Amino acid sequence: MLLAQESGGSPVSSLLFFAFLLVVMYLLLIRPQRARAKALSQVRASLEPGARVMTTAGLHATVTAVDDDGTVLLEIAPGVQARFAAQAVVQVLEPAASSERGPDEAV
Repeated sequence: MLLAQESGGSPVSSLLFFAFLLVVMYLLLIRPQRARAKALSQVRASLEPGARVMTTAGLHATVTAVDDDGTVLLEIAPGVQARFAAQAVVQVLEPAASSERGPDEAV
């Protein structure tokens, strides 16, 4: 009988433990996922013709056109183009050549 009374614990400690679990879940799961989503949206916003990109399937290609409807035209081999959803692009390998370079700079 004495053992049953000692194992009850206080409701405050149970509430603190639950709050601690929520904080840990936020720090380990939710926050990193939001950071990855933000980084991917920045990658997709920076797509422009001439950029070398990698898709979710690991395909390396060059962006030839970006459409307003959320698709990109990728050149996967010389003369071979394919249309992809912009969400398929996960990484920009080389940004497009900038027009701000001077004539003396190498491309």
